[in-house]
Amino acid sequence: MLAISYSNIGQVHEEMGNYSKALEFFKKAFEIEEKALRHIRPTLASSYKCIGGIYEKMGDYSEALKSYETAHQIEEKSLPPNQPTLATSHRRIAEVYANKGDYSEALKFYQKAREIQEKTLPSTHPSLATTYNDIGLLYLKMGKDLEALELYEKAQRIDEKALPSTHCDFATTYHNVGQAYRQHGDYSKALEFYEKASYL
Repeated sequence: MLAISYSNIGQVHEEMGNYSKALEFFKKAFEIEEKALRHIRPTLASSYKCIGGIYEKMGDYSEALKSYETAHQIEEKSLPPNQPTLATSHRRIAEVYANKGDYSEALKFYQKAREIQEKTLPSTHPSLATTYNDIGLLYLKMGKDLEALELYEKAQRIDEKALPSTHCDFATTYHNVGQAYRQHGDYSKALEFYEKASYL
């Protein structure tokens, strides 16, 4: 019960933007869980992810990466292959690499997440659209605007099937499509999608 209380306190500090305090309480919760739950590894993975998330918000990407990778190793040993939880772990690791500017490493982990999601989720699942958008953004940063556009359009098709037309994810996807067209030099198409995004 004390670990849960510490974790809850950590979450409140995180929501308030007090990341060092949040980290302090997440670590306290983790220490208790590690002693009490040595044999229940997935629970420890969750704690590592909380700690990694705080490090990521603080901009300490090397510590975030260590925490996320440890969580992922625990999950790989304790969960069946192609579990959607593993895709989430791959995405978190990819985000850290992207924040560090290591786009090739980020792409590798995003692709692993994508493979798991495409095998395990319905083809219209919003999580797939999110992953397509994330990989597309990475491609844009790498100067691969046509590859980005292809993924953004996939995300758009999923949004159209899975979400109400006023959902905020449409604005993100339309903005991303506009960015890809703009980077490709097709300014009229870029404007068309930027305007669609502005209506939401």
